[in-house]
Amino acid sequence: MLLRVLGTAAGGGLPQWNCACPGCAGARAHPHRRRRHASLAVCADQGRAAHDQDRAYDKRLGHDRGRWYLVNVTPDIGDQIEETPELRPGPGPRQSPVAGVILTDAELDHTLGIARLREADGFEIHATAPVREALLDRLRLGDTLDPYTHLEWRELSPEAQPRPQPLGTSGTVEIAAVPVSAKRPRYAVATGPDEPTWVIALRLREAATGRSLLYAPALGHWSDDFQEAVEEADCVILDGTFWDDDEPVRAKISAKTATGMGHLPIAGPNGTARRLAGVRARCLYTHLNNTNPLVDPGAPQHELLGRWGLEVAADRMVIEL
Repeated sequence: MLLRVLGTAAGGGLPQWNCACPGCAGARAHPHRRRRHASLAVCADQGRAAHDQDRAYDKRLGHDRGRWYLVNVTPDIGDQIEETPELRPGPGPRQSPVAGVILTDAELDHTLGIARLREADGFEIHATAPVREALLDRLRLGDTLDPYTHLEWRELSPEAQPRPQPLGTSGTVEIAAVPVSAKRPRYAVATGPDEPTWVIALRLREAATGRSLLYAPALGHWSDDFQEAVEEADCVILDGTFWDDDEPVRAKISAKTATGMGHLPIAGPNGTARRLAGVRARCLYTHLNNTNPLVDPGAPQHELLGRWGLEVAADRMVIEL
């Protein structure tokens, strides 16, 4: 299974346009520290092309590009595609390897990029029922994009034992959802009971090898189901928004703690690092906020993570399982 890390920053990116905090100032002064919004791309039909024209093109290149799915679509999606050779269009003038989208939640920084895909003839969107309803009823995404493109919605139905669903036409990759938070985006005003499927962790599994990835850029609750998914995964990429629980209050960006904002912190007695230190999977953090000291490559927190056997994901990183 082939994956591309398209971005690793929390909402606003790094640097954030209206922020002069040390993290943003450092990214402006040192461009290599810049991070695009957190997103991932997965190749669903690796080893086979979806169209005859693709097959002829790939034969000339000596490889098969496959069909790619974007896990969350950020405001940076245009630049992220251009920075990723496998996602660029061709050989036809409007022929793209991007086949669809998978959403882990309905937050703006994970969904605004959908409008940037309106030039496509159509594409799939895999999402839970609350996320789909928020995008259609609150953001009016369907009404807005109907004149431009066709959106084919496919529901992700998290259960106690998530059922894998084939991704793409060959079924080489399967996806499943694990609920991790009932936090809804601010624009989705509460009109009923909280749904535990507002935010999910995405499980990607290659059917032939059984190798799997668990992707959870927002993690508000570490449930028994999530623990089981972590133990079964070969690679885990999860929420690294804040280093510690008091960071948002200390940085004066919120009156709430990290946990209160729906993000389990990395460090501390209830931090995710302690839970991950003993698992067999390769574990990386993503969705870093601009206040997180980890946005500075020279911060001592990197050494501490290294002692625990943990990493920070990098933009444009390639992961092959």
